[in-house]
Amino acid sequence: MPSERRICQGMVERIGAGDARLQFRSAQSDYSRPVAAGDHARALELIATALLDPEKGVLGKTTDIAAVGHRVVHGGTRFSDPVRITAEVVEAIEDLSRLAPLHNPHNLVGIRVAEALFPEALQVGVFDTAFHRTIPLHARQYALPEALYREHGVQVYGFHGTSHKYVSQELASRLPSDGKLISLHLGNGCSATAIRGGKSIDHSLGFTPTGGLVMGTRSGDVDPGIVFYLTGSLGYSPERAEALLNRESGLLGLTGFSDLRDVEREAEAGNEACQLALEISAYRIRKYIGAYTAVLNGLDGLVFTAGIGEHSPGMRSLVCTGLEALGIELDQAKNRKPGPGIQELQADGSRVKIWVVPTDEELEIARQAFELLR
Repeated sequence: MPSERRICQGMVERIGAGDARLQFRSAQSDYSRPVAAGDHARALELIATALLDPEKGVLGKTTDIAAVGHRVVHGGTRFSDPVRITAEVVEAIEDLSRLAPLHNPHNLVGIRVAEALFPEALQVGVFDTAFHRTIPLHARQYALPEALYREHGVQVYGFHGTSHKYVSQELASRLPSDGKLISLHLGNGCSATAIRGGKSIDHSLGFTPTGGLVMGTRSGDVDPGIVFYLTGSLGYSPERAEALLNRESGLLGLTGFSDLRDVEREAEAGNEACQLALEISAYRIRKYIGAYTAVLNGLDGLVFTAGIGEHSPGMRSLVCTGLEALGIELDQAKNRKPGPGIQELQADGSRVKIWVVPTDEELEIARQAFELLR
């Protein structure tokens, strides 16, 4: 790998909301400003405009870009490595949208807009599911008729793999060669991964990105019988039931807010529904930590990453409370004010290391795109 240098970074957050913002940072400029970004296509156009700004941007022309890396959430059984995006690959990603309806369609929008903005660049797809291809069969296959697995690919795929892979690589030198790590990617989407020796061996998200932990608008684990009750006794159509589980549940369903920052603010103001939602979310995470400690037959490290994992000391504290029997003891002073970069938050005497690691999915995607380009 040649030397790496980040020349700029930027993002548009709260896309589709009235308070969308463009953030852009480079050697030439550093700003955050409100923008009208009604959808992902417009957001990517705004990023491209920032890159090409003659006064504040970093590119002279679109041909300065050799490759564009795209995060694609669901790669099914077909994609286990980064690929050059072709019409055939686009068709496959579109077909897999039925398994990741909140993600793959937006990933496709990004691909199509980037193809139009940077027509001479190599477009590269990097798949969230790829890191989890090492999950063993006994953890990957559901207890359903075997033909569903063999003929229709019904299995655990796992997601957020780019993030989990990045943070596990960042911690590799701090762990034994067969180190036992639980990685918590906590953001609007949340997941837990059991990692041994740098490889994923189990993961909280399964066939789709709906199960597992409580998320911004997704339910996480529910009894499958609830779906039958919704579509049978309550008369929900399958489409309506899917929308409820993916777009109307999680923090939003519990509180009316999908952003944890809003939930924490309301909880501090005495909102009991928000207080309960935080407890429900942390409880679900603790259950997975216990399960994965058993799967790993011990634990060397616990890592928090992504927006909530990196920036919410309150959620980290709730998660770690009551896990002393597993050797997990959080230093509350360190937790309240972690420094930049990788930080250790465990108390003296804690058998398990507790880290905050800022994830960098963009860098991981860039590395994989570069390898394909090379």
